Amino acid sequence: MPTPHINAHEGDFAKVVLMPGDPMRAKWIAENFLHDYKQVTDVRGILGFTGYTKNGKRISVMASGMGQPSIGIYSHELFTAYGVEVIIRVGTCGSYQKEINLFDVLICHVASTDSNWGNQYGLYGTYSAGADFELAATALEACRHQKIPYHCGNILSADIFYDHDPNTWKAWANLGVLGVEMESYALYCNAAKLHKKALCLLTVTDSFINKDKKATSEERAHGLSKMIGVAIETAEAYA
Repeated sequence: MPTPHINAHEGDFAKVVLMPGDPMRAKWIAENFLHDYKQVTDVRGILGFTGYTKNGKRISVMASGMGQPSIGIYSHELFTAYGVEVIIRVGTCGSYQKEINLFDVLICHVASTDSNWGNQYGLYGTYSAGADFELAATALEACRHQKIPYHCGNILSADIFYDHDPNTWKAWANLGVLGVEMESYALYCNAAKLHKKALCLLTVTDSFINKDKKATSEERAHGLSKMIGVAIETAEAYA
């Protein structure tokens, strides 16, 4: 039962899917955190894998691509065609707050956006898209259990990476928004509409407060391991 964007078969995906943006990061997660895994999809180079954690829990990992339109497509097809119940986005972000350090983990229990994504619902107002509370609480306990620095709060899901105004971020920061990425709002909207569960976990790899703070490619690979450990402990509770 392939969809237009996923060529997996019925039963290939587990109930819980970890979703990084980068296909190579999905492959890295499968290789380093799962065993007896198999590749289940590769349409347009978007890779997906299903395997088992060290505790014997069956989970999947699949890339989302970049931006809300991309994660919107893949999460919708996973939720509606493959019986997926939980998607945990595992990504990177830039931080807006001075107390947040590189490689801290953000538990994003709500997402703001500069996108028009919510217009499709015909609402007479602004929809506040949020994570599943129990998922977020499970991730928080996993961070505490693994003694990983974390922050819980609001994330900005932006449509624009290279903003023409370099100071746009400050208005969001003044409202306490933790940082910026490009996918969570659409994921949360899809989950809400389809009565599924979703959560966004992010590793901080850049700082808007201190532009010189940037993780190298090697540091990104190593630094992400902490977040993936939290995501897997969270996923195991629902697998």
